[in-house]
Amino acid sequence: MAVETIVRTHAAPTSARLRIEFLFLDLTSCTRCLGADRSLESALDIVHEKLEATGVEVEVDKILVESAEQARALRFVSSPTIRVDGRDVALELRESSCGSEACTDGCVDQIACRVWVHRGREYTEPPVAMIVDAILEHVYSGPSPRARVEAQLYELPANLARFFSGRAASAEERACCPPAEQQSCCDADAKDGCCDAAPAEGCGCR
Repeated sequence: MAVETIVRTHAAPTSARLRIEFLFLDLTSCTRCLGADRSLESALDIVHEKLEATGVEVEVDKILVESAEQARALRFVSSPTIRVDGRDVALELRESSCGSEACTDGCVDQIACRVWVHRGREYTEPPVAMIVDAILEHVYSGPSPRARVEAQLYELPANLARFFSGRAASAEERACCPPAEQQSCCDADAKDGCCDAAPAEGCGCR
């Protein structure tokens, strides 16, 4: 599981800790995931002084969700997701295709990525103001009871199940021979060339 944790200390000693999770499927070409990352960083810069004044330490976990099992463990509902102490900053779930090649199910069919709704308008990237509002609401009001209730009502969305199932099947098709056979089929320095070829290209170790 790929996790990047960033701790931002705004006062010493701190009186509270705020955990922010940024969960995503791709941070290389998906414009919505990349936009969410930028918006989150901008929001953190904006609230820096307020967090410092209230003695809050912020822990930011940026998590690449790579499997259905991991998605279930994280209660992942849509990509990308930003949660402040367990509460999704988006008050409703809307999705549409982003058009990125990374956001497909392995059969070149698009899956749906998150659309953000803020103050009556739809955005393909989370508005910075939405994230700022969510952070400050938590700092001044405390955790929302709704977050605890939602955590108990989770089922892997069909959209994500299709994504992970397709990716797993695609990975199996790309393997030219079973893992056990790959251990001895060619020299270590030639593994990439003979064991990672697409089936259509033929298997170099046979």
